[in-house]
Amino acid sequence: MRCKLSDSNSSIPLPNKEGGGKIQYPTSAILIWFVQIFRQVKLQSLINATSGIIRVVLDFAFIWATKQVIDVATGVEHTGSSLPHPSTLLSAGMLLVGIMVMQLALGYAGRWIAALLGVDAQNRMQRRIFSHLLRSEWHGKEQRHSGDVLNRLISDCQTVVNVVTDTVPQALAVLVRLACAFLFLYSMDAMLAVGVTVILPVFILLSRLYINRMRSITREVRRTDSRIQSTLQESIQHRLVLKTLERVETMLKVVGEQQASLRKLVRHRTLFSSTSNLVLNVGFGGAYLFAFLWSANRLADGTITFGMMTAFIQLCGQIQGPFRELTRFIPAIIGSFTAAERLMELEETPLEQDGEPIRFAEGAGIRLEDVTFAYDDHSRHVLNHLNLDFPPGSSTAILGETGAGKTTLIRLILALLKPSEGRVVMYGKREKREEGEVGDPGEDSVGHTVSARTRCNLVYVPQGNSLFSGSLRWNLQLGAPDASEEEMHKALHLACADFVQTLPEGLDTIIGEGGAGLSEGQAQRIAIARALLRKGSILLLDEATSALDQQTEHQLLNNLIEYNEQLAVRSTLLFITHRPAVVEHCSQVITLQRCSVS
Repeated sequence: MRCKLSDSNSSIPLPNKEGGGKIQYPTSAILIWFVQIFRQVKLQSLINATSGIIRVVLDFAFIWATKQVIDVATGVEHTGSSLPHPSTLLSAGMLLVGIMVMQLALGYAGRWIAALLGVDAQNRMQRRIFSHLLRSEWHGKEQRHSGDVLNRLISDCQTVVNVVTDTVPQALAVLVRLACAFLFLYSMDAMLAVGVTVILPVFILLSRLYINRMRSITREVRRTDSRIQSTLQESIQHRLVLKTLERVETMLKVVGEQQASLRKLVRHRTLFSSTSNLVLNVGFGGAYLFAFLWSANRLADGTITFGMMTAFIQLCGQIQGPFRELTRFIPAIIGSFTAAERLMELEETPLEQDGEPIRFAEGAGIRLEDVTFAYDDHSRHVLNHLNLDFPPGSSTAILGETGAGKTTLIRLILALLKPSEGRVVMYGKREKREEGEVGDPGEDSVGHTVSARTRCNLVYVPQGNSLFSGSLRWNLQLGAPDASEEEMHKALHLACADFVQTLPEGLDTIIGEGGAGLSEGQAQRIAIARALLRKGSILLLDEATSALDQQTEHQLLNNLIEYNEQLAVRSTLLFITHRPAVVEHCSQVITLQRCSVS
């Protein structure tokens, strides 16, 4: 029953990695993931795609109407066409104005729809990742900084949603525009259409080289940006420590170095992107010049009208415009692939066991059967072949030096961690047994290996300040959303937190981040009151009285023991503590020691 705290990080199996442990997913896996996201936001994507295609139709209608106005104004007669043609300049002008009005109306409506549906799409995406994070397994030592996770939840979710709901529909409309412009121009002058689109093979070749390089650079930019956010968040959270250690300038220097690294990466990316665009623009400029000179020559020969020349120039722009748009979309698509990889990493963490809660209505106990635990395969055991029993209704003080595994023990009982060997069993009386329960059929007491399904029986008060910003009422309701005012005040009284009634706003008093506005002892008592509102038969308190003075601690412990003895079915109490006062109120005492060997 000895234990030793390990300093090694737990490892989670992840997909293919590059050098340095960087995860890289195959393109096919990313595309499949994007399809899943599309199914969640397909309404906005389809609306944006439809809107874009209608806009393309109106643009070509505008080109046709412009040609009609010019031809009518110059007296050109239309022959050999099945399309209706305006006979007067007024009717041609009205047609042109009508198309312009439809273009403006579509743009106005499209912006409104995109804004409203865009917020919904982003919210759904964030909820998807946020829900997975909250429901996923907890491994004790998180691999990613919370600042990095927040950066992914905010920036990467937005990037992915923008690409799926905006960039891809726009790209589809651009391809439709390109095809229509080519066919339109080809119907008027086949040679000119082929000459203008000759840049396409070059564009495809360069874009492939461009994408591979930009994806690598963008991945480094996003990593560096996450590191900066992590440093900023941690520094703000612990600014009091920085002040008292007089290390404000040190942290400013660290942030400055990280920002300089980001600036260098962004500069490199911009230089590469600008150079690539310059090469493409030279090609676009050459193609446009070819179209202009070709049309001017045909106009001089009298083989086309001035209206046709105008249409040629506009159609040339309609063909080259999509190529230019695609060069703009490529960085966004590359960025979305990087963002998708980062979000897919978060979703790699397995979800906890799901299913109907397993509740022991008549009290429950906890039994550890030959439990051994280490945070990874290469570290020493924190707990080694531990056998313990906490019978229903008992009260136990768990003592031990720092690093002896007290908090790890609590996390095993909470099913936040899984034993390397052995198992943790919750047992008590239940109406029916399920697969996985232990005990002879004739016995009244049955047990079940602890999991997320057994957590409904547990009430936990962690170390330190665990309050959320908001009202005290909101914090208490996290323990029991339907708790009445009377129940809240009773829980506050048991937790020696009657001071709440003396506050001007009472339960509606607003506290800041980390319980700002309350002392550490007051925050601890509010957390205990919140736990007491939760219905559970096993109460776990991890150094929950560490910030209380002796008199308040003594009164709180008396309240808990007396209240528990008055219950029809007594709760099982487990106290992780260093305080002698706690030991006096417990029916058994367990002392853990560090493991000296693996």
